[in-house]
Amino acid sequence: MKKVGLLFGSFNPIHIGHMIIADYVANHTELKEIWFVVSPHNPLKQKKSLLDGRHRFGLVQRAVENDLRFKVSDIEFQLDQPSYTSITLAYLKEKYPNVAFSLIMGGDNLASLPKWKNYETILANYPIVLYSRPEYDASEMLSQGNITVLNAPQMNISSSHIRQQIVDGNSVKYLMPYEAWQYLDEMNFYR
Repeated sequence: MKKVGLLFGSFNPIHIGHMIIADYVANHTELKEIWFVVSPHNPLKQKKSLLDGRHRFGLVQRAVENDLRFKVSDIEFQLDQPSYTSITLAYLKEKYPNVAFSLIMGGDNLASLPKWKNYETILANYPIVLYSRPEYDASEMLSQGNITVLNAPQMNISSSHIRQQIVDGNSVKYLMPYEAWQYLDEMNFYR
């Protein structure tokens, strides 16, 4: 079976931290293909601060287009909103029966997993590749599923920081993959 890692996110916008994690997972696990799943609306986040989903999809598409290990997925745009990971996973399993999917997530997401719809089903049926986030303690969740902890590089960078830098008139050119930054800059996003 083909093994694929799923990196879900709003990617509002995508940044080099996302790319570094995906690269590290592809280099240090059996997941040689990573799908960036763009979420139109995460039910745990405010929708009003989101750039239009198709633009976020376009940013991710530009960020990953030159790396054959990475793909961008708009699968959640075809499903009801808000997006629930458990529903997306069930849909992907049905659509791609010969693919074994694993979730890639940070400690912040693992710590909040009990708030997710049908999180027990996710833990029971999908391996999780976890990268640490020092400000979040997810240790109590580690024994509840098939969870592999990676010693991946940690970057103190966030999409909200990038958005604020843009509002403040500062450059974010080196905080994002260049192709995504070009598109963001040309379209005047977040200004």
